[in-house]
Amino acid sequence: MTLKSSGVLSQAYDAAIYDLDGVCYRGNEPIDHAGEAITAAVGGGQKAVYLTNNAARTPASIGEHLRSLDIPAEDSEVYTAAMAGAELATEHIPAGSKVFVIGGEGLVWALEQRGFTVVDSADDDPAVVVQGFHPTVGWQVMSEGALAINKGAVFIATNLDASLPQERGFMLGNGALVKAVEHSTGVTPFATGKPLPKVFHQAAGSIDAKLPIAVGDRLNTDIRGAVSAGIDSLHVLTGVSDARDVALAVPEERPTYLAKNLLGLNEAHEAPVVTGGRTELGGEWAEVVDGTLETSSDISSASVDLYRCVVAASWVAVDGGVARESLFEQLASLEVL
Repeated sequence: MTLKSSGVLSQAYDAAIYDLDGVCYRGNEPIDHAGEAITAAVGGGQKAVYLTNNAARTPASIGEHLRSLDIPAEDSEVYTAAMAGAELATEHIPAGSKVFVIGGEGLVWALEQRGFTVVDSADDDPAVVVQGFHPTVGWQVMSEGALAINKGAVFIATNLDASLPQERGFMLGNGALVKAVEHSTGVTPFATGKPLPKVFHQAAGSIDAKLPIAVGDRLNTDIRGAVSAGIDSLHVLTGVSDARDVALAVPEERPTYLAKNLLGLNEAHEAPVVTGGRTELGGEWAEVVDGTLETSSDISSASVDLYRCVVAASWVAVDGGVARESLFEQLASLEVL
């Protein structure tokens, strides 16, 4: 599997499925160039949908946040893991059934939109417990949910992210909290959200996209989900997975296109030419020879062209039997200008 060539991505694909944390913003802080890049793409006719594993907020709240960062998002263009979790609940229980929520207003809103009745106690005999991230989730509400699950309620998790990028670093994600309830009850939840493919198709369908591209920063959720959904993807280096992670990615987590940030969405993408194990693009080249990475320039200050060459050469080498471990230290200094 190698990188693809394409014209300007915002023109080649009719819609973009944007991740939020690490792509559009980091906590409450904007990601550099996100607003201008998305504005240009939308202005050129590409549709947008904002897909997030964060179930804490309503689409209206997320839409307002995006617009405050100069990203031209409509509330109707936001698709959350809470919405996906509520849809999953409809597959297990009928509308009007009682549900218990481990989460916040975004999850309550999504379930009520589906016609469910949200209750406050395991003593109300809810048919389903749905758990989604919210910063106020603690022992009491998680324990109440565990009681309901132990009484027979179906257990649903809106996503299984272990961590959540914030301004100060990576903090506990919903998956880490779900593990506590799972450990207590012995019940494995039905899960939705990224990287499961269904949520990508749901998000694309919400804006009637025919040929979408997924844009993400995290290989094991954004990119793995896009690959499993059969959707091309653009990886940006503004969030969780860094350049070395991309170069050492397993086939199931390899993006179609690479860029430093969202400005790459409005640029043409030329893939490196692969000849044997050597990859070449724009005067740069890379090759793994007898387990050693050789390059045309210093990878600690790599151009985007060199970055793409290094990634393609690493994929070719690993797929040909070179151990990832042998490249790990060699790629430690890989930084993209």
